[in-house]
Amino acid sequence: MARLASPSGRGARRRIAALAALTVVATGLGSMPSAVAADTPTPVQTGGVWGIDFAGGVLNTVEIAPSGPQFVFARQVAADGATVGAPTSMGYADTYATGAHVKRVPCDAGSCVPLRATGNGHVGRFFVDNGQERAQIWLTAGSFHSSDEPAVTGGQFVDATGRYFVYNAASTGKQYVDAVGEYRRTDVRMTRSITAASVWGSALWTASSTAGAITATDLEQKKVVATAATGAPCVIKELQTVGRWIYWNCGTSGVAGVYDRTAKKSFTVPSGAVLVGDGYLVRHDRTAGKLVLTDFHTGTAAPPREIADLPAGTTADQRRLTWAVDKFGGDIAYVGPDKAIRIVPSGVPAQPLAKIESDLNAGYIDLKDTSGGQRWESTWQLNRPVTWTFSVKDAHGRTVRTLSGGPGAEVDVAWDGRTDAGGYPSNENHTWTLTARAAEGDGTYTSSGKISVSGGLQGHHDQGGLDFGELVTLNSVGELTLHYTEGKGKFDWKRSGAGWPKGTVAVPFGDMGSDRCAEMLVRMPGGELRRYAGKCGSPYTPNSSHTSLGAGWNAYNVLTVPGDLTGDGRPDLLARKASTSDVHLFADDGHGKLKAGVKIRSSWTGYSKVVGVGDLNGDGYGDVLAHHKDGTLYRYDGTAAGKLKERVKVFGAWGTSYNTIVGVGDITGDGKADIVERDGSGNLFRNNGNGKGSFGSRTKIATGWQGYKGVF
Repeated sequence: MARLASPSGRGARRRIAALAALTVVATGLGSMPSAVAADTPTPVQTGGVWGIDFAGGVLNTVEIAPSGPQFVFARQVAADGATVGAPTSMGYADTYATGAHVKRVPCDAGSCVPLRATGNGHVGRFFVDNGQERAQIWLTAGSFHSSDEPAVTGGQFVDATGRYFVYNAASTGKQYVDAVGEYRRTDVRMTRSITAASVWGSALWTASSTAGAITATDLEQKKVVATAATGAPCVIKELQTVGRWIYWNCGTSGVAGVYDRTAKKSFTVPSGAVLVGDGYLVRHDRTAGKLVLTDFHTGTAAPPREIADLPAGTTADQRRLTWAVDKFGGDIAYVGPDKAIRIVPSGVPAQPLAKIESDLNAGYIDLKDTSGGQRWESTWQLNRPVTWTFSVKDAHGRTVRTLSGGPGAEVDVAWDGRTDAGGYPSNENHTWTLTARAAEGDGTYTSSGKISVSGGLQGHHDQGGLDFGELVTLNSVGELTLHYTEGKGKFDWKRSGAGWPKGTVAVPFGDMGSDRCAEMLVRMPGGELRRYAGKCGSPYTPNSSHTSLGAGWNAYNVLTVPGDLTGDGRPDLLARKASTSDVHLFADDGHGKLKAGVKIRSSWTGYSKVVGVGDLNGDGYGDVLAHHKDGTLYRYDGTAAGKLKERVKVFGAWGTSYNTIVGVGDITGDGKADIVERDGSGNLFRNNGNGKGSFGSRTKIATGWQGYKGVF
């Protein structure tokens, strides 16, 4: 049979179906049993099971598909164990035409596949080809992590939690530790001597050569972060870690105990071949033909209690062959003599909901990065199945995107950088918030952070597409300069284009096309208005690509951009006619041109300066500051109807020393529009916008700016 999957190399971008899709039957496998709901324990009828494991609410089994061969399947199990979703394929488990096959071991069903569920929807097994075994962690039915795991024989998984896994190899006598690079390369590879080991998140707990001693190594930092003395009277032979609990034994027939990391003490528990859950362990009492549970969540082992009938069988250790425990939840799964799978809730209270580990993307997203940076992808591994909501808000607190998922013990967020409506967010700092709620019982986990968006919609005066507004100047030798900020309230570097004639007026605009690069409008000395194609941060020269928007623009003594005044999401142009002081609106037509002018105000003769400042009051529409000759500063709030509301006094006797005021957009990184001013001595000042229509006191940010003939 043709191979159904190809290796996904270390750090390869993951292609994985959401856990919600686990109710979908795999293509080409025919019909499998549908979801069931019944009295607990839940019977899931099968034609036989040749391997089973259970983690994070996902039940993995090896079964015969209706088409004939064996496959690994996954089913989503409700937190209370009462409902089980229909199966979906997690890869072929039979023998290929080449003779390659999944590793199998003797079991009561004949030969079984030792599975290792990871708690995030992935499942591990060993693959045998030409007598060599390689560990594989399957992500979906068609992709797995394996490509550079060493070729060994006698491979056996020791433990797995989320991205991290541990296995031994008899042929090398070594223990291997690694991680699946779900979205990014995770270089935690470790080769070590074989000891008892268990991994919980990125912490690898191992037994030392001293009786009872264990050590935790942070796999990402590659250093020891904790040690503990369990009190075990032996060099520990087996470890199983679940949160605060570390189970240890001196061999399956020897003394066993649980070390409580919170109380820092051990207590004894029954010996045997056990699997540990959250606050309990389960063992197969083959003499009695029972699964027996020991509850230790109080810090002391309670008397064992029977939870299910499971005949002795002929296989001494049937862990993950006929029964399994979900260490991330409270359920146990087993296969009865009738070949039906049943789910039994443990009834043991869980530890508080908590993060085990996370893999977070960097705090930025570039929507123009075609190499893959246009997505924000992160995972959180939690200690219990949850349902979750992930929301992204812009700098004004408006929600731009909401994602949700679950149930599952991993939160997997892949934000494509789009809004809920499918559009682009603005270039600015966004805030994300994750809220995860336990699928069963109480418990909430929350986390938040920042995502700086670039390559989206330009902010006011944003010529670079990197979140912040740029200031534009023209000097006496004809250099038109873009002054850039790093978002700390001053201008840090600049880039210039030469050859501009005296009398040039620049008007930083916005994207008039669809490439998300803001255009620059330039009025030439002769009165022609040109639209220069946006360059996303590169400077302009007169010969840069441009389109004429007509002549006669010397008739206007003010050209300024307030932002969006028409409610279409595009910036618009305001122009005051010199002869009448009437103010006209020239709306962006969305096709690289301006619509015909519409008069919206008459006789603004008293204002010495009229300045478009972007959204100063936080309502989503552009605003205008008008500086009266008597020193009074007024604000005109924009509307979505192409109008300006009546003026509001902002300050009296303000700014009489300023010869230039520019609504520069956000240059402080707080998402609020700021303004800058130049006085007659060449000092440059900044006033921080408060997002409510006003701004604070001024801060000097530069000197020597008197040499610029124009500041725009």
